[in-house]
Amino acid sequence: MENKENPLKEKSYAFALRIVKLYKHLVYEKKEFVLSKQVLRSGTSIGANIAEGNQAQSKADFVHKLSIAHKEAFETEYWLCLLRDGEFITEKQAESLILDCQELQKILTTSIKTSKNNS
Repeated sequence: MENKENPLKEKSYAFALRIVKLYKHLVYEKKEFVLSKQVLRSGTSIGANIAEGNQAQSKADFVHKLSIAHKEAFETEYWLCLLRDGEFITEKQAESLILDCQELQKILTTSIKTSKNNS
């Protein structure tokens, strides 16, 4: 997937790939099937909503899609913390993923604010 023109799209796609790898690890290595599906769904939904937002038919539609991605990023952080605290992933594994997730949250916050101010 080519994302060079859009850093948010690029970062969310890379994050989704990491989440898919985490999901595989949780299912095949840890035999964890419930939380893994939750983090897979929310973690990949961030990029999917950003991609949809880039095809928005209006500024309001764009802001709406980014807002959904923003909510999904906070949900993903919740699942990552739960996986860490439930000892399904290590502190080190969680820290890297959580930092990437928080970076997406910050970029999305800025993008949403900028889009609303340019309306």
